Amino acid sequence: MDIQYVYQKERREFGKQCLFSDKNKVEFSEPANHDLFREYILRDPVSVGTQYSRQMAISEANTESAEYEHHGILHSEGGWPKDVNYLDPEQTVRYRRKVEKDENYISQLMALTKPMEHCIFQNNAVNIYEKYFDDLEPAPLIERSSSRTLNVYRDPSIYKQPVTHLSWSPDGGTKIAVSHCNMNFGEVLGKSVCSYIWEVENPNAPLLRFKPTSSMICLEYNQKDPTTLVCGMYNGQVAAWDTRNEQEPVMISEREHSHRAPVNSALWINSKSGTEFFSGSSDSQVMWWDTRKLSQPIDKLLMDPIKADEQDLSRSYGVSCLEYETSIPTRFMCGTEQGMLFSCNRKGKSPQEKIVFRMQCHTGPIYALTRNPAFVKNFLTIGDWIARIWSEDCRESSIVWTKNHDVMLTDGAWSPTRYSLFFVSRVDGVLDAWDLLQQHSEPTLSIKVCDESLKCLRAHESGRLVGTGSVKGATFLIEMSENMTSIRNDKPLLTAMLERENRREKILEAKSREMKLKVRTLNRQDEHTEDKPKLFQCRSACEAAEQEYLQMLEKERKSRHPEEYEEEYDPKKVRKPYKPENYESDGENE
Repeated sequence: MDIQYVYQKERREFGKQCLFSDKNKVEFSEPANHDLFREYILRDPVSVGTQYSRQMAISEANTESAEYEHHGILHSEGGWPKDVNYLDPEQTVRYRRKVEKDENYISQLMALTKPMEHCIFQNNAVNIYEKYFDDLEPAPLIERSSSRTLNVYRDPSIYKQPVTHLSWSPDGGTKIAVSHCNMNFGEVLGKSVCSYIWEVENPNAPLLRFKPTSSMICLEYNQKDPTTLVCGMYNGQVAAWDTRNEQEPVMISEREHSHRAPVNSALWINSKSGTEFFSGSSDSQVMWWDTRKLSQPIDKLLMDPIKADEQDLSRSYGVSCLEYETSIPTRFMCGTEQGMLFSCNRKGKSPQEKIVFRMQCHTGPIYALTRNPAFVKNFLTIGDWIARIWSEDCRESSIVWTKNHDVMLTDGAWSPTRYSLFFVSRVDGVLDAWDLLQQHSEPTLSIKVCDESLKCLRAHESGRLVGTGSVKGATFLIEMSENMTSIRNDKPLLTAMLERENRREKILEAKSREMKLKVRTLNRQDEHTEDKPKLFQCRSACEAAEQEYLQMLEKERKSRHPEEYEEEYDPKKVRKPYKPENYESDGENE
C-alpha cells in the first residue's frame, strides 16, 4: 500500500511577486578616468592556467589479481612399482639403491633443482599484499622540553628571609621542609627565624612551624621516619625535631660541644638504630651525632689538607656541603669553602686513613656536591661559575663540565629518574636543565623562575617536580614535561658516554704526567751543568730560537712568492747560535 500526503500552501504566503519592466532611467554612471589608465601595465608574455586541457595520451596499468583457495588434501605414499611392496622396508631400500645407480637419475635430479629453486625464491619474495608493519610501535614524536610553575610557598612572616635548604618527606614527597636563614652577620644577631613544613597541594598556609633558638641553615628529613628531622643552626648547634611536637626540639646539642660556626649541612647516615647523622660547619669540623643523646658528638674529623701525624684546626678548611650515599655506608665526601673536595672513609683508624684523597675542584666554595643516582662513582660539583662532573677513577680533572656562566651558580641536583639530566640554579633567578646526552655547550631548558636570586633546589623522587628557593623567602614548585622524566636507553647511553670520557681523561693524564716528568729531568740536568755559565746557556737558547724563526720565515716567503724570490736562501748566512767556545776568553768578551 502506497501512502501519500500532499502539502499545500497558498500563493500569498510565498511573498510578493517580482515583476520586471523596461524603463529609460540611469541609476548610476561612472565616467572614464584617464589617470587610472596610465597605471595599467601590459604583461608580456602571459601564461594562463586552466582547469581543463586537451588529453594527449591515455594509458592503463594494473596488476594481475591473485585468487586464493583453501582445500584439504589426503597424501599417501605411492609411485611404487607393482612388484614392490612399500610396506616392506627391505624391498623399498633395495629399489632405492637400484634407482640411484641408474645413469639418468643424476641428470633428472639436476633438471628438477632449477624449478625447485625458482619456487623457493618466489616464496621468499616480498608479498605486496602482506602488511609488514602492523606489529611495530610507531616512532615517538619529538616533544619539546617545557615546564610550568605549580605552586609558590611564601614566607608568612613579616620580614622575608632567604630559603637556605629544602627536603622532601620520605612518604612519597607529599610534604616539603623549608629552612630560612639570613647569613648576613649584622642581620642575624638577636633574631630567630622560623622554618616551615608545607603540604605540596596547599600553598596557602604552612602545615607546621618550627621556631628554634637560632635560625636553621639546613633541615633534613629522616628517610626511614617521616616524623623525625634534624637541623643545623647558625650558632653551631644541631637539633632533632618531631613533627608531632612543633613547639620545641626533641633534643638539642650543648653549646660547649657543638660547632663554633654556622652548620652548613647535616645528613642522616645508615645505622642500626636509624638515629645517627653527621654535620659539617665552617669551623672545619665534621661531627657525628646520635639523636638519642646530643650532649656531645660521637666522633670528629678535621678537613686538614696536609697529611701529618696530628691535625691542625688553624690550617683546616671550612665545610660548605656534605654528600652521603646510602649504598656506600662507610664513605662520604665534603666540599670546602676553598674549593677542595675531601673523600673520606669513616672506618679509618687515624685521620690520615679517614681522608682517602683530596681534589681541587673549584676556585671558590663548593655549593653543591651530589652523586649520580645510577653511577655512584660519578658526582656533580657546583662552584663559582661552572658545573663539573667528576669520576673517582680520574682525579686530575673533571670528565664533563659546562660553560662558564655570566653569573654565579648556587646549587645543583641530579634527576632521580633520568640519570643523564641535572638541574642548576643561578643568581639571576634562572633554573637550567642540562642533558648530557643532547649537548654540553648549552642547557636543554632554561626557566626564568623569578627576578631575585635562587639559593637552593631539590628534585622530587618522581623526577617530575623540582623545588627551588629564592632570596626573598619564596619556594617555587616547578613541574617538568614528561620527556624530561625518563627516556629509552638512558642508562646504557650514559654508561657509554661516561666510559668514553673516562678513557679520554686517563690518556690526557698520562700525557700530562709524561710532560711533567720530562720537565723535571731537564731541570735536574740543568742543575748539574754548573761548569757552563748561565749567561751562555741563555744566549745559546735565544740564538737557536732566532735561527729557527728566520728559517721558517724564509721558507714561508719562498712558498708564497716564488717569482719574487731572486736569491736562494743560504743557511750559512744565518747567524750561528752563541756558544762560549766560538769566542775568545778575554775579559772584554766575558
